Amino acid sequence: MAESELVPVPVQVGEKRGCSEDKEEDAPAKKPKVENDCENGGPPHQDESEEPEGEASDGEEDGETFADMMKHGLTELDVGILKYVSDHEGFSGILKERYSDFVVHEINKQGKVVHLDDLSIPAEAEEVPEAEPQPKECDVLTEEQKKQLGELQFFKNKEGNVSIEIMDDTKEKRTLVHKAIKTQFPGLETKTEEKDGRKFIVAYHAAGKKALAAPRKHFWPKNRGSFCHFVLYKENKDTMDAINVLSKFLRRVNILTQPFYCSLRITAERLAHLNKCLMNLKVGNFCYKNHPLKLGELQGNHFTVVIRNISGTDEQVHQAMTSLKQTGFINYYGMQRFGTTAVPTQHVGRAILKNDWNEVVDLILKPRPGAEKEFLVRCREEWAKTQDPEAALKKLPNKRCVEGQLLRGLSMYGKKNIVTAFGQIPRNNRLMYIHSYQSVVWNTMVSRRIEAFGLKAVEGDLVLRGTAAHVLTAEEAETHSIHDIVMPLPGFDVIYPSHHIGKGYRELLSADGLDIDNMRHKVKDYSLAGAYRRIIIRPSDVHWLVIEYDDPRVSLVHTDFEKLENKPAPVFNKEGKYRALRMEFSLPSSTYATMAIREVLKLDTSIKKQTQLNTTWFN
Repeated sequence: MAESELVPVPVQVGEKRGCSEDKEEDAPAKKPKVENDCENGGPPHQDESEEPEGEASDGEEDGETFADMMKHGLTELDVGILKYVSDHEGFSGILKERYSDFVVHEINKQGKVVHLDDLSIPAEAEEVPEAEPQPKECDVLTEEQKKQLGELQFFKNKEGNVSIEIMDDTKEKRTLVHKAIKTQFPGLETKTEEKDGRKFIVAYHAAGKKALAAPRKHFWPKNRGSFCHFVLYKENKDTMDAINVLSKFLRRVNILTQPFYCSLRITAERLAHLNKCLMNLKVGNFCYKNHPLKLGELQGNHFTVVIRNISGTDEQVHQAMTSLKQTGFINYYGMQRFGTTAVPTQHVGRAILKNDWNEVVDLILKPRPGAEKEFLVRCREEWAKTQDPEAALKKLPNKRCVEGQLLRGLSMYGKKNIVTAFGQIPRNNRLMYIHSYQSVVWNTMVSRRIEAFGLKAVEGDLVLRGTAAHVLTAEEAETHSIHDIVMPLPGFDVIYPSHHIGKGYRELLSADGLDIDNMRHKVKDYSLAGAYRRIIIRPSDVHWLVIEYDDPRVSLVHTDFEKLENKPAPVFNKEGKYRALRMEFSLPSSTYATMAIREVLKLDTSIKKQTQLNTTWFN
């Protein structure tokens, strides 16, 4: 592997998406399946990072740098990512220098790439005109009232309220004021109050305690579909963060995220008003449907990736991209699957599968090397010193992180009921640990398979026939290619290759204290059925361009929102100070774009390695 001086910078990605990728990957099932989950652009799941630990936000930082923390992180070697499929020479470059250098579009079930290209309200969402002209909504509020409502909406006083007296009290006038507030300030709720014989409309923040006031009645036309489907555009923001912001402003939690976004009985008009209120988020392409969105309607993702300041010659770039297009890359689980701290998620998963619950608690809560937020350090130190969950919990300003959820469970149910206490962590996060263990086993065994047999189908390999796996004979292997071959994630309802790699699964699990013949767990949630995953993925719609540019601040991608605002596309120099590779490709669900980029550049994609090399380069 050619190590580079310039490598991907580990910053948050910018995405354009119509759905999140938070799909549960291997829920217990009677039948094994072909894996069909998405990468967060990635994996959705949580934007390029599936690690559930340390999710507490907003706290003190200790004095150490990110590079200090990453000294104890994982490398590709630690999680079985070892091989490449091509023999071209790698080259260096910077990935994600700007958020717009990594753009993701969803591909819908019709195979169409989803773009945000329409902010208009659909005709069926428009209000039927009144028989007589009515005052405009904006006319019923004074500028001072708008200012007060705006401050209330943006959390400057979310436990407060704004009272607007209705001087010429009529039902029509009150209705107009209610509607004006809810339309222009989507984060607010309203109610009518009478004080000393005078009528007031009181606006309060939906996230505040006063949101427990009388429920609001909604009018919804019978001929309109109950679900408003829309496309979400976001920049430099995690998918679930974006969904949480929308839910907060809309006072709803029922925003669905696969494969596009939709909301139950929230009008396109209300959604569109968020475009005036929110930074780095836009919604559009509204339509009403009678059905919610379902899992499995997503075909994959289309990626536009810019790698800046590349060192490779045009010939090296051509060889690398031609190999990606014709052969593909090893379908490894990417580094974001395994967390970024000194305690890898797969170690927790292994302890769960071994039913060693004391080790599970120890791995999650014990002090660990590397920099962390100061409150997490204090929490871990308190736990190590006292083993008192309530005392340790008091050290956390944000109790929603995994550590806080586990400590709350331990304080509620006691240390003799760890399984129940562990259940306080959301199910997806709990399953993420054991999925992480499955993933590192899969990566390791695929590396061994490529090492042993290369890029050809051989006797004993597995292929899918429908949803069932079939072991190839020597004759059958002659009629199949490497792109047909699958490998299993360990579970109770899969079969393994009949050559020596199949035996390697048994040996690897045995060394970890697990019995491959008994993958059912005492707790049903943690029983693993297993799944099958293709070992080589060949991207579709592969295109690339070497760009020369002078200003490192300029965007090299024409984004959806720039197009909506009629901003011109970037213009490139024929001769510039810097060179960049802009590549586009489409991937099916359950594949990691970072692994495709790894194959092109031939470099270690771990944050630990990237941080080390970038620190050297920036210095």
